[in-house]
Amino acid sequence: MFRFPLAGLIVAVALALSSCAGTPTGQSPQAAVDAAVQAARPDRVILISIDGFRPDYLGKGQTPVLDGLVATGAFGPMRPSFPSVTFPNHYTLVTGLHPDHHGVVANRFTDARLGVFTMASKESGFWDQGEPIWVTAEKAGIRTGTLFWPGSEVEIRGVRPSHWAPFDQGMPGDARVDRVLSWLDLPADQRPRLETLYFDIVDTAGHRNGPDAPETRAAVASVDASIGRLIEGLKARGLYDRTMLVVVSDHGMAATSPDRVIWLDDILDPAALKIGYGGAVLTADPTPGREAEVQQKLIGRHPHMECWNKADVPARLVYGSNPRVGRIVCLVETGWLTATRDRPVTRAGGAHGYDNQAPEMAALFVAHGPGVAAGRRLSDLDSVDVQPFLARMLGISAPVGDGRPEDTLAVTRP
Repeated sequence: MFRFPLAGLIVAVALALSSCAGTPTGQSPQAAVDAAVQAARPDRVILISIDGFRPDYLGKGQTPVLDGLVATGAFGPMRPSFPSVTFPNHYTLVTGLHPDHHGVVANRFTDARLGVFTMASKESGFWDQGEPIWVTAEKAGIRTGTLFWPGSEVEIRGVRPSHWAPFDQGMPGDARVDRVLSWLDLPADQRPRLETLYFDIVDTAGHRNGPDAPETRAAVASVDASIGRLIEGLKARGLYDRTMLVVVSDHGMAATSPDRVIWLDDILDPAALKIGYGGAVLTADPTPGREAEVQQKLIGRHPHMECWNKADVPARLVYGSNPRVGRIVCLVETGWLTATRDRPVTRAGGAHGYDNQAPEMAALFVAHGPGVAAGRRLSDLDSVDVQPFLARMLGISAPVGDGRPEDTLAVTRP
């Protein structure tokens, strides 16, 4: 289906209005277009991530605030990048690049020069293959504030957010909201126009108890209430009507069980592998001297799993070209886990990392604010589409990535 570019649509609307009503005295047609663009642009954007939040958590009684944003804003399930895990997808959301292209290829990986990356790593070199939106905004003269977003504690390409804080998992949701609101109470020349806010308790509850557990529903309700606190804080400051809220998640969650385990010991000697990342997705390198054994026994199809040499990973997964990706990548059937008998799976819970097209891995996208078409339902959204959308809402030029700007034009299309 042919899609009109946003700029062309605004031009057409503005010219039509000027032909019907006339251009105000002294105002050129281009000035009318500029005014139309500015009228639909928010004063600030707040990007909110609810880690591990599935779109089907909405509408079940725990999310009155989010349900209200969906009803009066734009909503769509969103496809995460592969592997559907936290750090790669959070960096995808703000860079517009798949993990294979921005370099944060897993929650744990090895870089030949920098060594092992973990979720506590602060070396800037792990992050500089991509440019997050807060770096782009700061370079454009827009102040930013980032609370706990992966990568935001690191100087990237010589730039830090104007306001940020070291990750503190123990900080309650309401306190996180209050910190973000406090940045909006600063003098105008210090106040951020782009803020990010991160909640992790839904993901934690989903891992421990599964996506359908009462503990997970309680975590969903808690985050929903915290977002309500944010909205009330914006209203109290007279900022709500000119603020764009973009609520996303990085991935979904699938139920797991000790009855659904792929025992690597039954395929080959685990000592033949140096596992980089395991569980719901497996990346590994052969132990030196055992390459032929690994090729013979691991590469190919297995019950509930398929393994490839990284060069042969299916193109649709957009994974395997980055040197940080392990030499072997295994796609695990949704709901199953890889494990070894010396580290068995002993209880039911939840996991993610699976095929990014699996329904259980679907992520969330909600946009609400100036110019958003109320009740708009979006389709075919991908996590790489978020960064160009944020750039458009901020009125800045961002590095071209893997996203398609046209995928989010309907958010603000009449």
